Amino acid sequence: MTTQAKAPRSRLDPDPLPRRDWLGLSSLWAMGGALLFGLLGLLKLPKAAVLASPSKKFKVALPDVLPVGEAFVPPGRAVAIYKDPGGIYAVSTICTHLGCVVKANAEGFECPCHGSRFAANGDVTKGPAPRALPWLKVSVSGGAVTVDEGVVVPQGTKVA
Repeated sequence: MTTQAKAPRSRLDPDPLPRRDWLGLSSLWAMGGALLFGLLGLLKLPKAAVLASPSKKFKVALPDVLPVGEAFVPPGRAVAIYKDPGGIYAVSTICTHLGCVVKANAEGFECPCHGSRFAANGDVTKGPAPRALPWLKVSVSGGAVTVDEGVVVPQGTKVA
């Protein structure tokens, strides 16, 4: 019977890692990886996932031929812009009753929701709207008209 002798261990050989130590170290690495991915997910959290709303202040080019007393309603906006000999003014087209968007007609505006009617200057001609349509701030610079839907001005305020 021949037995082979084990080669003597060198002092440079690493000590064998026991199974329990290996399981402990692998669980620590797994926990560290989970924390790292969790922190990367938190970095995305402060970014708001909300779409920006359009600015309340916008520029619009009026048509060259805009008859006196006829409303120009820019696409996608709730504003009617008028041009007359006294100047340019803008009236909101949001009904003061329940906030519906009023439609322009020959006499002024009509609310499709509850039947309120308004004159071209925004005055109520038929209820149930409790008050006139608000006039909005208008400014003219270089031929372009700037309307600020966030600023209400007194009725009759026109810009030349």
